[in-house]
Amino acid sequence: MSAQSEHLPAPPPAPAPRAAARLLARIRAEHPERAARWLPAFERDWDKALEDSRQTYDLSPLHEVVRTWQIRLESAPAVDAFVAGGMDDEDGIDLADFLGTRP
Repeated sequence: MSAQSEHLPAPPPAPAPRAAARLLARIRAEHPERAARWLPAFERDWDKALEDSRQTYDLSPLHEVVRTWQIRLESAPAVDAFVAGGMDDEDGIDLADFLGTRP
């Protein structure tokens, strides 16, 4: 008998130990035109997650940063194709407006 409820989803597996370093290398190599914006953004996310992990003794914030940035890098070609295809995205809504967080 398991002490854990069977109804809770299993947490995703932890990223590889050097996943963050590989992400930095991928940003520099695959997206040099974006590196000036993406590297500081990744480092900001990583630093915040690192501080959260230090305070809570939980590695989940670091794992979440790695997963989020892996998804961003994997989806970048599809976003580039969409933008290059000239698709009209004028009917979109700004996320800040949607969330009601615009100052």
